[in-house]
Amino acid sequence: MTTQNFLGKENYNISSETVSESCPSNIALIKYWGKYKDQIPANPSISYTLNHCKTNTKVEFFANESFSVQTFLAGNEEDKFAEKIEKYFRSIEQYLPWILKGKYIIKTENTFPHSSGIASSASGFGAIAKCLMSLDETFSGKKSEEESLKKASFLARLGSGSACRSLYNGLVVWGESDEIEGSSDLFAVKYSDEEIHSVFKDFNDWVLLIHEGVKSVSSTVGHGLMNTNPYAERRFQEARENFVPMKEILKSGDMNSFIKLVEHEALTLHAMMMMSDPAFILMKTGTLEVINKIWDFRRETSLPLFFTLDAGANVHLLFPNDGSEDKIKTFIESELLQHTQKNGVVKDVMKF
Repeated sequence: MTTQNFLGKENYNISSETVSESCPSNIALIKYWGKYKDQIPANPSISYTLNHCKTNTKVEFFANESFSVQTFLAGNEEDKFAEKIEKYFRSIEQYLPWILKGKYIIKTENTFPHSSGIASSASGFGAIAKCLMSLDETFSGKKSEEESLKKASFLARLGSGSACRSLYNGLVVWGESDEIEGSSDLFAVKYSDEEIHSVFKDFNDWVLLIHEGVKSVSSTVGHGLMNTNPYAERRFQEARENFVPMKEILKSGDMNSFIKLVEHEALTLHAMMMMSDPAFILMKTGTLEVINKIWDFRRETSLPLFFTLDAGANVHLLFPNDGSEDKIKTFIESELLQHTQKNGVVKDVMKF
């Protein structure tokens, strides 16, 4: 499917409207790191969509006023965020021809703390894209749920690449892959629930808040540094290749192979950062201490506690609800929380 399929109609009967939407964040298992023009990913990725960590957004649209955007984050007006959204709206006018024909007041808040290692840009732009599709349906007519979600995913991607994955529940793929039917660089697609073993459908994601401050290098800059990374092309190919074992793992329920692949992907992401020019390290001492304790715990107990990392220091602790979760939770609370700032942890699940 080409970008042309997402062009809107030229004429709308526009009126003032208020819409509210919610969108969760997601955590990638096979990572995307590196992109091309117009938010095209350098490699495909697959993620879990979280159940509780969400962005709730209300958009008030006032038709026939001069185009402007006013934003409030958790009740506080944010001019810089308004500038970012204004630029985003201008960039998607060709797909929503009515979008610059009015004034916007956008009020948004997260159900999770800022700088927590949970992708607020993914949930944030996902929620905004859903609001825009609600407005678009008001002005141009009802669309099928599938069509609306696909276009919302397309629009969300143009705001924040990984946001396109947050429009769907469960496991979600973004980026063209020979292994995934219907996959696309332009929008995300839901991974078939029928191809997923039941053990992977009821999972925990506890995020340890190792570092809650602003990252030393932003994700945008980090993606850009892949353009000159001497290992970039091999990394992109590896991510494509990893979809082959991932498909078999998800179908068979092979937890040990799942753990190995997910942790490898997380460490590879940070290895790319360390091999960039200039090199940078986002992991902290606490990150490494937690990782080593997880490995020791698994060796001693054989229980399925493992980790993934986003582009930051905080650690996503993954473990299934398979009867072993109580022992794992006790270990986390007694041995791992001490490595966080202020015993900080965000507890979420991926259940579908």
